[in-house]
Amino acid sequence: MTEVRPAATASASLWEREREVAAIAEAVETLCADRSSSGHLLVLRGEAGFGKTALLAETRRIAESRGCVVWSARGGETLRSVPFNVVRQLLQPALLSLHPEEAREYLGDWYDIAGPALGILEPGEGHADPQGVCDGLVAAVTRLARRDYPLVLLIDDAHWADQETLRWLVAFVERLDELSVLVVVARRPGEIKGDAARHLDVIGQAAGRAVTSLSALTPPAVAGLTRATLGPHADAAFCREVWAVTDGNPYETVELLAKVRDSELEASESSAGELRALNRAARGGGLVDRLEKLGVDATKFAMAAAILGADISVEEAALLAGLGRDDAARCAELLRNARILTEPVPAGDGDLEFVHPLIASAVYDSIPTGLRTAMHGIAAQVVSDAGKGLAAASRHLLQVHAEGDEELVEQLREAAREHLAVGAPDAARRCLERALQEPPAPEVHAHVLYELGCATLLTAPAKTIGHLRTALAMPGLDGTERVDAVYRLSQALLHNDQLGEAVRTVEAEAARHAPGPARLRLQAVQFMWEGVYAGETTTPHRSERLAELVGTCTGRDNAERALLILRGFDAMTHGENAEEVAEFCDRALVNGGLAPGLGWTDQEWGIELLMMLASSYAYTDRLDRADALFNEALRAYSSAGWSGGHLALAHAYLGLGLRRRGRLKEAEESLRESLRVAERVGRGLPLYWSATCNLVDTLLVRGHVAEAWETAEQYGFAPPYPSTIVLPDPRSVRGRLLLAVGRVKEGVNELEAAEKAAAVRGHLNPVMVPWAVDLARALATEDPARANRLVSEARRQAERFGTATAIGEALRCAAALETGQRAVRLAQQAVDLLELSPCLYEHAAARVEYGILSRSVSELGRGLSLARSCGADGLVDKAQQALRAMGAPQVGLVPGQTRR
Repeated sequence: MTEVRPAATASASLWEREREVAAIAEAVETLCADRSSSGHLLVLRGEAGFGKTALLAETRRIAESRGCVVWSARGGETLRSVPFNVVRQLLQPALLSLHPEEAREYLGDWYDIAGPALGILEPGEGHADPQGVCDGLVAAVTRLARRDYPLVLLIDDAHWADQETLRWLVAFVERLDELSVLVVVARRPGEIKGDAARHLDVIGQAAGRAVTSLSALTPPAVAGLTRATLGPHADAAFCREVWAVTDGNPYETVELLAKVRDSELEASESSAGELRALNRAARGGGLVDRLEKLGVDATKFAMAAAILGADISVEEAALLAGLGRDDAARCAELLRNARILTEPVPAGDGDLEFVHPLIASAVYDSIPTGLRTAMHGIAAQVVSDAGKGLAAASRHLLQVHAEGDEELVEQLREAAREHLAVGAPDAARRCLERALQEPPAPEVHAHVLYELGCATLLTAPAKTIGHLRTALAMPGLDGTERVDAVYRLSQALLHNDQLGEAVRTVEAEAARHAPGPARLRLQAVQFMWEGVYAGETTTPHRSERLAELVGTCTGRDNAERALLILRGFDAMTHGENAEEVAEFCDRALVNGGLAPGLGWTDQEWGIELLMMLASSYAYTDRLDRADALFNEALRAYSSAGWSGGHLALAHAYLGLGLRRRGRLKEAEESLRESLRVAERVGRGLPLYWSATCNLVDTLLVRGHVAEAWETAEQYGFAPPYPSTIVLPDPRSVRGRLLLAVGRVKEGVNELEAAEKAAAVRGHLNPVMVPWAVDLARALATEDPARANRLVSEARRQAERFGTATAIGEALRCAAALETGQRAVRLAQQAVDLLELSPCLYEHAAARVEYGILSRSVSELGRGLSLARSCGADGLVDKAQQALRAMGAPQVGLVPGQTRR
């Protein structure tokens, strides 16, 4: 049989890996050939010992020979609970080469966001947004990668990488089309479940055909490797036995042959029977037996190294093993010579690492359970004393035996706070869940549950509900903290689509309190959730009670300011006088801005209240104030690194403001960005509906009907609708969409459903819930009497509300239902009013319609110019067609008119 030999430059571990090495070499050549080329991702899949690490080492050799910068990192079986462990390893070469000011310059705005996660900056107070931190890490690696081209990233044992690193890696590989980087990921198949498995699957899908599944060595390859190691005299029977004993596992084959060579065993058929015993000594219990032969001290040192797991320093391992410095150095040398430990390549923070993960796992598993638990407790102290913080020590604290240790509970709570500060809520959750197992003292128990509920609020609202309900049922939570816990519970119920229960929960808690600040805050929260609830039931006389409560408010504190905002929003949705709505909102401001403690990133009240404030301004034609608030939200969340739901909503509402103003192209851009961010957070949430509804509305206004329909189909913009209200009203927008695509009957049905829902909620604002004008237009031919009644009522409601936009839109619709001079007069009135409105599209539409009715080329020209300036392509086409029909010369070149 022909022996299969590796390439001349390859190590013994690379037999039968020529194809993989060639693919790696080709990828490196492509990277080096063109700085503008797209990045490339290779995934190496294989069982333990199949040569993944050897292939990564060969990748490093090839890359460095071509002048590439190489960053590498490795997951660890006992390190999966350490957040950002692998990405920190990966960035060490770049970070160590930079002075702090250089790092700040390279990372720019992302320095404060990603710096704490990377361990180069102390975290700030409060909770960092996990998605923002992930985005910051992507930006950090992207910027450093452009500096260090050509760059190769090597990630070994990705199946043991921490969740935070895997989340970053998924986001980073999505950017490879924009960045010339080679990423090589090695992982075992199977083994991992849950989110980690899903992340690894996404990475594999991104690699496509560049996923290589490694197989065991064939008998000819093992024979060739045996003779290359022991000499050509090794006979066929001996070589076959080597293959049989190792099952062709490359790592085990190399280790076994090393043992054969060390033992001077003859490579012949007569000694083949001894191979199995030698192989057992290379792994599992046999490895432990071999380790014990090195002596008690060496065994203790190896166990200490296995407990530490990463960045193994001789000093820390010595402390954990109870050895002096000289004895520890001697043990380290013994373990190096025995091929158990080695020096890390490239050099990192530690002095040592295990030669192979299989050895590390075997040593760790060999430690008796009781001793292992005790060693983790000592390791936590060693790590903490080394100044690495309780967050770094927490993976050891998690393993300590539960025995009601109050100090341990406090350490775990502090570690959780540190994890939250760098954007690692899953790590915080593990610490707090472990603290509950201790268990905490009775007076502390509710506080730990409360902290756990806050840690899981964004990632697992259903679990948060259970934690906070349990905490509130226990003694211990009092005063402001109890009120905050009830608020957090109501937030979790909202996120879990249980808004009705959220209202009842806050209402019941408010009833327990005597009049005062706590009760006032709870009442405000209750009114807030009722205000965003889209269900068919509402508290009787809610608006009257809110108005009565606000009658006593002067705006002296944030609870009163919140009630003023809620009163303004309630009045806006009910179509009350717009001047009064604005007055309520203005009284909630301090010197024209948000009060301290009521800002976009403040946690006491949440985003919903401020969105109500800005929306009230948007729908009362106070668009300057609305724009200022929406832009302030976007700046606040971007600078704070909040890249999840808050940023999605900020983009959505900024898009709403731009749509109201008539800057339609910019609105579409903002809404598409909102939808992109919302997709990462998850479909079906209220923020997802806000992005989708506003995008469909904007596309319809632009005249992009087919694209609006495709968007609705793609993102599920159809019943059932969410339990929270969405602005503008989704039934009204979908009804108009159905009419636009010719599904008239369905459109009428949808608009009639919008009518019924609005009547139940008392939402009579004709701009926010614009079903009436669209339904009137749809019924104009088949039921003109009903259409006229609808228009009359819409005009009445618009005049009650009192804005130029509301009245002008009602007049536009009335003109569309009339003929002759009456239609012209109504259209003229609509133009006159909408010229005073800040809503550019509505003004443009009124101009075009008036120009058509009056057959005025000049009016059509003005309308055309306005339509172009706001990006209303459909309106542009309509105006141009009308001008051509009138035989107007130089169509489309009519100069625009300056607006008053």
